[in-house]
Amino acid sequence: MIRPSPARVSPSGSFAAVALLALAALPLATPVEAQVPDRDVQIATALKAAPPGRAEEATVLGYTASGEVVVLREGTNDLHCLADNPAQDGFNSACYHESMEPYMTRGRELRAEGITDGGQRNQMRWDEADAGTLPMPEEPATLYVLSGESYDPATDEIAGRYLRWVIYVPWATPESTGLPARPTGPGAPWLMFPGTAGAHIMVSPPQPGG
Repeated sequence: MIRPSPARVSPSGSFAAVALLALAALPLATPVEAQVPDRDVQIATALKAAPPGRAEEATVLGYTASGEVVVLREGTNDLHCLADNPAQDGFNSACYHESMEPYMTRGRELRAEGITDGGQRNQMRWDEADAGTLPMPEEPATLYVLSGESYDPATDEIAGRYLRWVIYVPWATPESTGLPARPTGPGAPWLMFPGTAGAHIMVSPPQPGG
């Protein structure tokens, strides 16, 4: 893969971008035990972010009472799904290609080490990827992000359900993809953090009711 010279990009952007930064870091939480749903609930809600036909064989990660991210179920396909973090407001689950796991895991490690700034964690990971010490996908890798206001286990419904797509294309640029480097309209794809190891295509449909 030909890699353009890496660029240092300020982690500013739209609401979707801010939410993505929070997800990519996968912060460790410190919830009390009563706040953590049981294993089956975590698995079921994590898989809600999976594309059709991919959930049954996906690997599922979730949270312990101490906030540690652990594997709840080993899968057999290339999809990893992460349950909602019970220590954070609202609902947010995600599924991503297995080639993204080193990047996601490193974000959790840095957060556990006390690196609380999402932009700093991103830059540290990009620098490690540029140095060849942090593996990145060799091909485009998709992240599915499902968010909402809340989840009701009684009805199995997510209030304000909203699904968006993120396709990681490390070191891609507007010149290599033909994509703009900023949003041009609701649902239109654009390239965020171009030229960096964290370059990705954002596809964010219009918000419900908006």
